[in-house]
Amino acid sequence: MKQKGYATFREGVDACIPTILGYVGIGIAAGVVGKSVGLSVIEIALMSILVYAGSAQFIICGMLAIHSPISAIIFTTFLVNLRHFLMSMSVAPYFKKEPLVTSVGIGTLLTDESYGVLMTALSNEKPVTAIWTNGLNITAYLTWILSTVLGGLLGNWIPDPNILGLDFALVAMFIGLFVLQVDTPMRKRTKHTILVLMTVCFSLYIFMSFLSPEISVMIATLIGCAIGVIVPNDE
Repeated sequence: MKQKGYATFREGVDACIPTILGYVGIGIAAGVVGKSVGLSVIEIALMSILVYAGSAQFIICGMLAIHSPISAIIFTTFLVNLRHFLMSMSVAPYFKKEPLVTSVGIGTLLTDESYGVLMTALSNEKPVTAIWTNGLNITAYLTWILSTVLGGLLGNWIPDPNILGLDFALVAMFIGLFVLQVDTPMRKRTKHTILVLMTVCFSLYIFMSFLSPEISVMIATLIGCAIGVIVPNDE
């Protein structure tokens, strides 16, 4: 039987289903939080379109609630999203033959969740096309926008998203993505994957004791990348 590849836009949409399930819950929560700090539905939609970063959007809402200056909000958002530079750079070699516009589009819409799905696909050693990646990224992007807008519309009736357990949606989604990382046909790479994961977790725990969370994540990620490259992967 021919194995399913990563070639068409539709296959990219199908690969995004776990992300969709997580984005709906956490997106609604983000919309509700945005509404609670006085943002209109249009403003919530624009923030999702332009920022498109769940953690950053929650931080923005929190800083708006305490009337932080715009300069502080921009700088904090920049620090929080610095990891996207690392993610984009790590996938860039796989799309070096694509036009610049296509490569920029892929990098712009890359998130933690779509990056996890993409890296799983790349690690399966089957061809991954830009069209498939666009199907993955665009589906996640539209789902996030629609979910936050829905949250904004429901904000008047759901003052606290934690009551419905929506705050756990992001955690559940990352657990699902991690399972995909260690499931077949990557099972033979599980030890290597867990080693990198434990290195990142330990480094993050150490650095967060004296550095900001944003900087700690950056340093821990770099250390994890270094371990992943240096330590041989026995297959």
